[in-house]
Amino acid sequence: MIIPFFIPHSGCPHQCVFCNQKKITGEHNQPFPESIPVKIADYLKTDKKKKPVQVAFYGGTFTALPRETQRRYLAAVQPFIHAGKVESIRVSTRPDCITEEVLSLLVEHRVSTVELGAQSMDDSVLARAGRGHTGADTVSAVALLRKHAFSIGIQLMPGLPGDSRERFFMTVDRTIDLRPDVVRIYPALVIKDTPLEELYNAGRYEPLSLEEAVRWCKVALGRFEQSGIKVIRMGLQPTEELSKPGTIVKGPYHPSFRQLVQAPT
Repeated sequence: MIIPFFIPHSGCPHQCVFCNQKKITGEHNQPFPESIPVKIADYLKTDKKKKPVQVAFYGGTFTALPRETQRRYLAAVQPFIHAGKVESIRVSTRPDCITEEVLSLLVEHRVSTVELGAQSMDDSVLARAGRGHTGADTVSAVALLRKHAFSIGIQLMPGLPGDSRERFFMTVDRTIDLRPDVVRIYPALVIKDTPLEELYNAGRYEPLSLEEAVRWCKVALGRFEQSGIKVIRMGLQPTEELSKPGTIVKGPYHPSFRQLVQAPT
């Protein structure tokens, strides 16, 4: 079981063209560290299967938060780890926010999994998306994480401005070369109140159709599975906020996107 905490936009050094974490997650404020033990305890009360429990910090850029903020979040989970009720912690971050100093803090607090928002391995796509990092940053981050024996996740976003079928499949192949433990694939959507919405309204960007996104992701899923890399998520998790009319302006959204990808052709 994963107990999720969302820190929308917190720590993010850039405004990516596609991003509105508050709309995507339905969370508008980062949690207070004092509230974390309460939520963990509530989740544990409902855990009937007694499988390994992991606490996850999603959204934002965890390792770019002020160091003391990171420490307070991680420290709030420690009593549950010491009591054997929580096995480990997972965080999401950017490839250019991984350093030896950062990783020493994560190791100290039993973080076992780090997910990198790589989005693409094509530098021109990354630049047009406003990511502020390169494909080489992802390669370097993976090497550092592997040195410290972290479980590694990579998040990809096909269909960003400037992306193409060929560029996305190059990204897939370069990601396979990195041998992450897991991958998530989120086809780019035009979310309300984002720079991407402005580009779309100005006629300067057109997202993938649902049919295109399914075709691209079907090939990607096959390549990852053949390489022994698990794809743990395809398409955004449906939320109440995401389902509100007007939140998704345009793009290949479907609440059962993975089922479409895995359906026989």
